[in-house]
Amino acid sequence: MLLHHYRFQPDESLFDVAAFRAELARERQPIPAFKQALATLHERLDARFRQGSDIRDLVHGRAWCLDRLLEVAWERFDWHDDGIALLAVGGYGRGELHPYSDIDLLLLLEHDDDTPYREALTGFITFLWDIGLEIGQSVRSLNDCEREARADITVITNLLETRTLAGPERLRGAMRERLSARHMWSSAAFFEGKWQEQITRHYKHNNSEYHLEPNIKSAPGGLRDIQMIGWVAKRHFGPLRYEDVVAQGFMNDAELRILSQGQAFLWQVRYALHMLTGRAEDRLLFDHQRALAALFGYVDTRERLAVEQFMKAYYRHVTALAGLNDMLLQHFDEVILRAGEALEVKPINPRFETKGGYIQLRHPNVFVRRPGALLELFLVMAQHPEIEGVRADTIRQIRDHRHLIDDAFRQDLRHQSLFMELLRSGGDVPTQLTRMNRYGVLGKYLPEFGEAVGLMQHDLFHIYTVDAHTLRLLSFLQRFREARDSDEYSVAIEVIQKLPKLELLWIAGLYHDIGKGRGGDHSQLGAVDAADFATRHDLSPWDTRLVAWLVEHHLLMSKTAQKRDISDPDVIHAFARTVRDEVHLDYLYVLTVADISATNPSLWNGWRASLMRQLYTETRRVLRRGLDNTIDRQDWVSETREEALGLLRAIGADSERVEALWQTFGEDYFLQYTASEIAWQTQGILAHQTPLPLVLVSAPSADMTEGGTKIFIHTRSVDDLFAATAAAMEQLGLSIHDARIATSSDDWTLNTFILLDDDGDAIRDPARLEEVRRYLVEELDDPDDYPQIVSRHTPRQLKHFKVPIEVIIEQDPANERTSLELIAPDRPGLLARVGRIFMEQNIALSAAKIATLGERVEDVFFITDKQGRPLTDPDAQRRLRERLCEALDV
Repeated sequence: MLLHHYRFQPDESLFDVAAFRAELARERQPIPAFKQALATLHERLDARFRQGSDIRDLVHGRAWCLDRLLEVAWERFDWHDDGIALLAVGGYGRGELHPYSDIDLLLLLEHDDDTPYREALTGFITFLWDIGLEIGQSVRSLNDCEREARADITVITNLLETRTLAGPERLRGAMRERLSARHMWSSAAFFEGKWQEQITRHYKHNNSEYHLEPNIKSAPGGLRDIQMIGWVAKRHFGPLRYEDVVAQGFMNDAELRILSQGQAFLWQVRYALHMLTGRAEDRLLFDHQRALAALFGYVDTRERLAVEQFMKAYYRHVTALAGLNDMLLQHFDEVILRAGEALEVKPINPRFETKGGYIQLRHPNVFVRRPGALLELFLVMAQHPEIEGVRADTIRQIRDHRHLIDDAFRQDLRHQSLFMELLRSGGDVPTQLTRMNRYGVLGKYLPEFGEAVGLMQHDLFHIYTVDAHTLRLLSFLQRFREARDSDEYSVAIEVIQKLPKLELLWIAGLYHDIGKGRGGDHSQLGAVDAADFATRHDLSPWDTRLVAWLVEHHLLMSKTAQKRDISDPDVIHAFARTVRDEVHLDYLYVLTVADISATNPSLWNGWRASLMRQLYTETRRVLRRGLDNTIDRQDWVSETREEALGLLRAIGADSERVEALWQTFGEDYFLQYTASEIAWQTQGILAHQTPLPLVLVSAPSADMTEGGTKIFIHTRSVDDLFAATAAAMEQLGLSIHDARIATSSDDWTLNTFILLDDDGDAIRDPARLEEVRRYLVEELDDPDDYPQIVSRHTPRQLKHFKVPIEVIIEQDPANERTSLELIAPDRPGLLARVGRIFMEQNIALSAAKIATLGERVEDVFFITDKQGRPLTDPDAQRRLRERLCEALDV
């Protein structure tokens, strides 16, 4: 690319064109010779790559060798006259070729009539395909090029970068003159067109460099962003040498170094991708990531996998390139294209002013004289929400002076006060922290945060790097403050307004995952860092303890809601004892909701919202009543029975029939369900008159955003029922998120399931609900069919991830049962398989909490033996654990 200080030196040892011509003179058939020459070139370049040769020599060297081969091929045809030329265009026009890059050629005609060249053109193109070249060719006259370039910015872009391979150079010169900015696509028009093109491209990649499987060419910070800088510079300045680009003020030496190093890294990755896959592959898929990490010499450590180390290097490069792309293009727009525009200048203080709505330095040496201005700038922006952004020259000044943020800077009370003032400003703090991260300031001021930049966990659950996830979490907190998405986050919006000190929430959010990648418990490591930050910034002891507690326990609420039986009063009371008071509960609830939402877009759904609301509400009730005033279980049962009976009497139910039915249910049933759920199920059972299974379906109303679709199944209790039910639901494309399994004293099931569709939403459509109900009745009406239903699903293997199977068995003495936590790869039919194993091992299931986290599941089952006793026998536990691992590790 024209912006490099590097100069390619042709290497005859790669391809000896004289020897090749001599060989062709001896051969009667040229095609085998050309094929062999290409194969040999491929092998030599790959060998040099593995030996660590300069990637630039390989990329440019391949293009140089192809130039020579195409020259020889061109000479084999009669071109009639000098009215045609062969040009390399696009990436090949820049002299860049990876192993399977497109070889884009333009056969340029001086005149519109191609009749004299048709036979030679057909033969030449066919010959190139016959020798194994994957070419992209176009045949255009000068008039064609002018017309099509004027109409399409992609054409003019492609024709900006050309080289004459064969034929007269004057044709390329004539084309360049016709396509110059004097005649079409002025610098401003070209810039605007390419800028909009980049916006569209980035939008397709969610405007983020942090994709789990990024496209190294098209994603933000990828090769296309580097090329974008070159195209804009070429269109405005023309062909330039390195010295000219810097002299024109478009970039400086440090920026060129970032650009060159980033491109070299991405070229290495792209070359390796092509080499490993044997095709033009630009997607950094999971299996490729592991292979590349090994190829580049990364090894697993106790703290991090090799692939995570490799991806951290990738994300750091593309983040730097994306930021550089933003700054340089903004600089080009402000200083070069709009240099003559009169923009209003408004002073803010002695150090800053706005120009055209963007903040800039009032003097170029502000940061040298007052390094604290590196933090003050973001405080000013938080205090003045009307400021749209930072001027490009000031961004460059920030980058050039961020080295001033050292230990002495961080220990300076003035700077600590500025940072805390930002957190307490009441403005859009997350946006400013995101800008600080973008410009490399946040990681300098908080080195522990800097260590987390670009840190990716190699799984499908965490789809963002630690820094990107953290900043997303903070942005969700800001959304709660602004009452956006009021239906989806109604409780969080209400609670965050009550928090006395928002800065404690920002700090807890910043530090909640900061301990990752170091080995050990990241929550505890982060709590230590958070406490150090709080002490360093002179927070009160109470505030310090609260922030550290939030970081240490930031996973507690989500784990309790998703893995514990929160209908159990003892679970609520134990959680409340850890939380201690409503202030801790409020902070923890808001932080947890933001954390779930920022981890993965698919995680926060109506069902998780209802679980979190229930846990928050029940815990608040316990805290208000007092931790020492525990509710009596018998009182809870009596109150629920009375309320449910009242509801049933109101609709005309026979009290005697109701009481007779309830005598078979047992006390735990009335602890697990609300009065309205009990009334709904009881009414359905009493009204059911057929021998077929009773299947009741209930969905949240259209105005309810929380909850899932409830399925209640009442039928004879037989082996394999749970496994068959799980398999049938999966066949419908539904996922089970909660299950309560109970059996009456006369052996009838009282099974309830919470279901969501593939998008994580409750099923609300009446026709779909009836379809589900009918299907389940048909599938479950004959127990003899259950083994067939269960075995119908063949699990697939998630080949990119190896999730070790864990089976954790613990006792739950308060409820006289055993809890079994299963961590395993997600796959179709998993619940059905687990159900079959429970049946084989004579295990009874009383409840289940189902959580799918990316490529793995973390399910909790509450089990007993067939006599309703906890599973305490060590041999039985061992057999169950071994059987689960054996059946699921396939």
